[in-house]
Amino acid sequence: MFSQTDFTHMERALALASKGMYTTTPNPRVGCVLVKNGEVIGTGFTQPAGQDHAEVRALKDARSRAKDPRGATAYVTLEPCSHFGRTPPCAHALIDARVEKVIAAMEDPNPAVSGRSLTMLRDAGIDVRCGLLANEAHEINIGFVSRMTRRRPWVRMKVAATLDGRTGLPSGESQWITGEDARADGHAWRARACAILTGIGTVREDDPQLTVRAVDTPRQPQRVLIDSRLDVPLDARMLEGAAPWIFHPAGADAARQNALRDKGADLIELSNEHGKVDLPAMLTALADRGINELHVEAGHKLNGSLLREGCVDELLVYLAPSLLGSAPGMFDFAPPSTLDARPHLKFHRIDRLGDDLRILARFADANVAN
Repeated sequence: MFSQTDFTHMERALALASKGMYTTTPNPRVGCVLVKNGEVIGTGFTQPAGQDHAEVRALKDARSRAKDPRGATAYVTLEPCSHFGRTPPCAHALIDARVEKVIAAMEDPNPAVSGRSLTMLRDAGIDVRCGLLANEAHEINIGFVSRMTRRRPWVRMKVAATLDGRTGLPSGESQWITGEDARADGHAWRARACAILTGIGTVREDDPQLTVRAVDTPRQPQRVLIDSRLDVPLDARMLEGAAPWIFHPAGADAARQNALRDKGADLIELSNEHGKVDLPAMLTALADRGINELHVEAGHKLNGSLLREGCVDELLVYLAPSLLGSAPGMFDFAPPSTLDARPHLKFHRIDRLGDDLRILARFADANVAN
């Protein structure tokens, strides 16, 4: 169905999509390559929200080179949009440009629009094919797919630990368990995420900035805090700069709420039956605010709560070749009653970074359709 040339051009489109890794939120990361008579005449990738999508950028690029897109083939990593949002539909732009063929890596995951653009293009007489390098396209937009199909972000929990699973000394000292390469890689994953989540315990103990510093990034992820009693110190570093979102249950002290709002914090009240923050409802709220990928860097208690509530899709674990013995672990939750009842994961990737190992493991039930 697809030629080696098709694979080559779609791989280039995927590389273009990756250029929007840090900037397209809440939109998906999309790349487009226009090819005519064996020549690449235009390329583009989706710009920040409200600006051109990949297909429009590629058409503009072709015209800027005095290349006519009529009769061209468009390689797109995601089904072109068919609805009016902040920008006009890309499917209409391709039809108006009179391209001859559209090859899409995957359909739009939004159930309300999936396949509609492909039908629209076919009805306009365009040869349409879909499914080329679909898995690769899915990985680039795994958070967008999750938000569209499950109404929750893709949740990635990052932990740095020793080989015996310890994250720090009983005193709380934890810097640094892993080496410089692993720490820089962790910041790259932060940069990719739409938001970074932590808990009040981590803020009290470490006073983190929750920003990307070890790698270059054109924007900082949204910072999110779970704070059941609004105990975050008013001089906490995460209150500096762009306003954080703070989730808290009902009944929080009114004076504390006012003081945090004066600092610019956005307070979001969500309670469960135990008077704690409703964690699954929090994920829905984040999805409704356009968060595709959520990066968790928290302590063992919040980590355990998120795992217990089924709120984690993927573990990003950095293991250092060292031991700490009787010290805090990665997660705090009650053990299962039997071995068969324990949570099951699948290793997705295992890599060596300097002296450390990076393990990307996904929960067996965390897959989103592709």
